[in-house]
Amino acid sequence: MHAFNPSDEQLIRRIAHSDAEALAALYDRYSRLVFSLVRNMVGNPESAEEITLDVFTRIWERAVSYDVRKATVKRWIVTICRNRAIDVLRRRKRRLEGHSPKWTDVPLDMLADSRRGAEPTELAILQRQVTAAVAKLPGEQREVLALAYFQGYSHRQIAGELDLPLGTVKTRIRLAMDKLRHIFDSHKKPR
Repeated sequence: MHAFNPSDEQLIRRIAHSDAEALAALYDRYSRLVFSLVRNMVGNPESAEEITLDVFTRIWERAVSYDVRKATVKRWIVTICRNRAIDVLRRRKRRLEGHSPKWTDVPLDMLADSRRGAEPTELAILQRQVTAAVAKLPGEQREVLALAYFQGYSHRQIAGELDLPLGTVKTRIRLAMDKLRHIFDSHKKPR
């Protein structure tokens, strides 16, 4: 007895009716392909994982608009994948052109607020340590921290600016802060 193996089009119709099991089946079928394509385009496995999840979120949201006459399901998914990766690359390019604050630009007086009475030399050392620690973070985490701490963006504003789900922004900030805490804790000298 063979298990029922629905076609891609049947899965999309079920997804259009909010069938989560159909989305899971389509994910199992195409997630490796999407991840491979995206990774080749963006060159970063962490970004590729996030974009892959975003592609399937978009499939969930747009399944009702799928038109079998325009493209196969596979071609439709690859198009969504490609467009999403291009969006990420364009945003990355804009930021590299200077539209995003840089960690090396942290003014010493910002650090002085948290280190009252510190000597200028101590502040310069602290600035270098912060810059070095942040440089160890993945680019996506540096980016959300820069928007939050230098431009004062809320999590929701960052999500809008970067076209990311709010949960992704919160997770990136939390992971970045955890990593920074770990870096600084490991550098503390015993007294």
